[in-house]
Order: sequence, then structure tokens, then C-alpha cells
Amino acid sequence: MLYYLFEYLQKSQNFPGAGVFNYVSFRAVTAAIIALVVSIWFGNWFINYLKSKNIVETQRDEKTDPYNTSKKGVPTMGGIIIITATLIPCLLIGKLHSVYMLLLIATTLILGCIGFADDYIKTFKKRKDGMKPWVKLAGQLFLGIVVGLTLRLSPAVVINENVEVRIENDKEVVVKSDDVKSTRTTIPFIKNHDLNYADLFKWAGEPWMYYLGWGFFVLLTAFIVAAVSNGSNLNDGMDGMAAGNSAIIALTLGVFAYISSNAVMTGHLNLMYIPGSEEVVVFLTAFVGALIGYLWYNSFPAQIFMGDTGSLTIGGIIAVTAVIIHKELLLPLLCGIFLIEILSDIDVKIFLKRGKKHRIWKKGPFHDHFRTSYAEFKNKWPNSTVTFKGEGPLQHEVKITIRFWIVTIMLAALTLLTLKIR
Repeated sequence: MLYYLFEYLQKSQNFPGAGVFNYVSFRAVTAAIIALVVSIWFGNWFINYLKSKNIVETQRDEKTDPYNTSKKGVPTMGGIIIITATLIPCLLIGKLHSVYMLLLIATTLILGCIGFADDYIKTFKKRKDGMKPWVKLAGQLFLGIVVGLTLRLSPAVVINENVEVRIENDKEVVVKSDDVKSTRTTIPFIKNHDLNYADLFKWAGEPWMYYLGWGFFVLLTAFIVAAVSNGSNLNDGMDGMAAGNSAIIALTLGVFAYISSNAVMTGHLNLMYIPGSEEVVVFLTAFVGALIGYLWYNSFPAQIFMGDTGSLTIGGIIAVTAVIIHKELLLPLLCGIFLIEILSDIDVKIFLKRGKKHRIWKKGPFHDHFRTSYAEFKNKWPNSTVTFKGEGPLQHEVKITIRFWIVTIMLAALTLLTLKIR
């Protein structure tokens, strides 16, 4: 809203300083500051409100923590803080006519509602398992299909596949290819680093290869949204864990989005130019600000838990962002922590399904492996074996969380290196 106000003041009233809203860097930093302030201020009120209504965690099992850290009585549904603090600056200074901004806002609201329904069932209905898994998955897949179809059908979603920066008459000139709708994406660490999904269906001939390419893109988008959203959900098991990892991942995607929105930078780095993706930068900086503000209360010992309201939402935002800026194939590297959490969950399911004979990690999700002793595993499953016994001392969740942050920072750095190493 403020963006349109200052745009009017600049064009009609020639108001001094109104032009700063034309700079994505100014709006991005402003969005981060507003989100941070809102997250801290609103978070304090929200925590007190939940405590007054006795909306707190009641089903935590301290036996899973070797340090006997009590988690009972801590308010949940803290994802509402993240959602509120993210959306307010976006509504204030974002371009609300941008299809990318609208998609990210819709993603936040839809997954926020799904997560809230799950938390509501757990908290108020006292059903520990919450929403039925297939219902939750159906909502995630539906969102992914909507996002994929919107990117296919919206005339505002285009890219410039080739951008060249030349020096003419001592001036830098940017020459762009035509605006096109494309299923082209970035492959990490490959010299000719673009892949067009339509090329996977060359055997079908034209125009079917393009139809099938877009169909594959839509289905892949649905899969990515569900996978990353659930990976984030599994990662949310220790104070500050999911929020810290997600802030690092979102900041990295913000760098990619900023480069993708700048024709000169994309020309120098030989990347595709995505007109309008500067609004993704504004959203992501607000998102990072909200997560950091949330950590004010969620760092150990947590004063609030995000619940599925937050964990499903932040994973969905990361997934949709990566798809928008054509960097979805970087997610296995950038979101490596989420990926191993998913693999550990699959390990548990295979272990239980195949007669409880052998598993890779002592416990799932993966972060719980580091606070579970081999003796505890053998006591529960005396006839079972495990690949990684981990005979060393068990770690406090603070150390585990910070080490996971460090790993995510390393993965983020490797992801950023793909800009030059390919």
C-alpha cells in the first residue's frame, strides 16, 4: 500500500524522497526491519495471550531428552507470529499486483491454514496425531499444482533466456532476448547449466514436447512443495532449529532472486533474467526478518513453539520461491538438512515395515539420533541393529541446533558457489 502511495506522490506531486520506493534494495531492507520489529512486538503479546488462554504444549515426552529439558506448558502455534510478521511488510511496501508476490502470499496463507488446522486438532481436540496425513499431503499437492499452473498460464511470468552486457560508446548496454515462457531451470555445477524440461520429451515431437514439459513442471512443483514443506516440519524438533535453518536458506534464495531480477548481473553471470522477481526479494527479506524476530522467543529455552502452522508454511515458502526463480534443482543441496530429515523418517518407516531388523540411524527424525544412546536403542529394540551407533557422549539440543545451523551455512555457501562453478 505504501508503495502505491509513494509512487503517486512521486509522479503527481514530485514529493522529495518518494523515489526511494523504486529501489528494491531500500524496500527489501525496510521489509526486513518492519518484519523483525513486528515479530518481536507481536510475539510478546501473542505468547502472553496463549498463556492466558492455556493454549500450551501438553503432549511432550521428556523421556526423549537425555537432559530432561521440560517442554510442557510452552505455548504452541507460534507460526502465526512468523506469518503475521512476514505479511505485514509485504502488504505495506510490496507490489501487490505482482504475480510472484501474490503467489508467495497465497502460499503463506494456504499452508498456514493447513498447519493451523493440524495444530488445532492436536491442541484443542487432544488428538496427538493431528490431521490425517493424507489430508495434509493433499493440501500441499493442491497448492503445488496451483502454483505450477499459475506460472504456466500467467502472461506476467516470463524469462529472458539470454542476456548480454556490451560496452558501446563507453557505456554499459544490456541486450536481452525476447520474453518467453519457459520450463528451463538451472543445473548446479554443470558448464551448460540450463535444463529445459521440454527436452525430456523430444520423442513426442512438437508441440507435444512442450505440453508434456509443462505438465512435468506442474507435477514436479507439487512434489517439491510437499517434500520441502514436510522436510521443514520434520526439522522442527528442537528450540530454534527450523527457524534458524530456514532463515539461512531463505537468505540464500534472496541472493539468487536479487541476481535474477537484475539484468546486468544475469548478463555477467550468464544466468536467465526473470523480470519482476525483485518482489521475491522483498518477500524473502520480510520472511527472514520474521524468522529472526521469532528466534528472540524460540531460542533455547523456547518460550513458544511454531507448530505445524509455522513449519509447513516456511517449507512451502522456500519451495515456491525456488520454483519461481528456476532454482528448484538446487534445493537438495541448499536444503540438505531437510533432505536428511526426510530420509531418516523413511528409514523409520522401512524399519517398522520390514520386521524391525535394521535401520541406519538410532532414531528419527535425524536430529533425535544425536540425543539417543545406542544402549537406549538396544533396550527398545534388542533384536535390531543400527548402522551408525554413535558411541560418543550425547549432545544437548543447543549444541545440536547450532551445529545444524553451521552445516546449513556450509550448504548455503556451496549453493552460492554454483553461480561461478559450473
